[in-house]
Amino acid sequence: MSQLRHHVLRLSGYAAALPTPFDDADEVDLAAFERLCHRQIEEGTTALVACGTTGEASTLSRAEQSAVVRAAVGAARGRVPVIAGAGSNSTTHAIELSKDAEAAGADALLSVVPYYNKPTPAGMYAHFRAIADATSLPIILYDVPSRTVCGLADDTIARLAELPQIIGLKDATGDVTRPQRLRALLGSEFRLLSGDDATALPFLGQGGDGCISVTANVAPGLCRAMYLAWKQGEIARAQQLAGSVARLTTALFRESNPAPAKYALSVMDMMSPRVRLPLVEVRSETKAEIDRILAHLGTHYCGHMIASVPRQDRGADHARPKPKFMVVS
Repeated sequence: MSQLRHHVLRLSGYAAALPTPFDDADEVDLAAFERLCHRQIEEGTTALVACGTTGEASTLSRAEQSAVVRAAVGAARGRVPVIAGAGSNSTTHAIELSKDAEAAGADALLSVVPYYNKPTPAGMYAHFRAIADATSLPIILYDVPSRTVCGLADDTIARLAELPQIIGLKDATGDVTRPQRLRALLGSEFRLLSGDDATALPFLGQGGDGCISVTANVAPGLCRAMYLAWKQGEIARAQQLAGSVARLTTALFRESNPAPAKYALSVMDMMSPRVRLPLVEVRSETKAEIDRILAHLGTHYCGHMIASVPRQDRGADHARPKPKFMVVS
């Protein structure tokens, strides 16, 4: 077994669900994406998660998804595993994306519950089993009923976990009691990962292994510090840090993900705030709230420590001054 495959099978801690940057021509900006990957690795991410919900995978072409996964693999250089979103409401398309991700060098797949179709539990089982039969990569199931309308039942997860390639679950239900229930069904080896930043700490407290996080894109050091404090039994410290995580998370979900996160990263000069239609960039009220929180985090963990630097006005399009951030050791 390769070292990265072993890492996936024992995945824990925080991994950022990476956004896909776009340039002014609405093309994928691979250079900016690679910078995001390098920053996450430098800040201790446990994996790079590409082409998921935050990666706007539903608006990417098949070729674009392959290019993004290849860019993540190239940036990782074997230092951390790359988990590729490869889900679809069409089983055939999900299999194609899974094979593309494997060919691009991904170490594992993130496979979402089929959306829109509203399959029965039997249909969901057949869908994920067909994907598992078509690829040799480990598969992390992704349950996000707020977007897919229907969710994965515990007993369906237990059936799927009998397949050797189904090794984990990204749970975005917000149900913090679920890890305890699933542990009794699945044992200690099955990876239970929160997909809901707002409830990640109590999810961990109930037996979860980690979080695939939107918030960690903006404040990877803060999220990692909270996780390590909890892991080391420093519960009061973890709860204190969770307050800062919660304030940032609330701002990042004021509007449809990933538009607020992309704006925050644009303030930090990491990428453009552009999103693809039908998403649009965030409103001025959301920008102001993110600016305020980022300025506060300038005196706390955000990457390493970050320092606030005033940005000069640049004409009518930049009439409201924004805090600019630089990473410092």
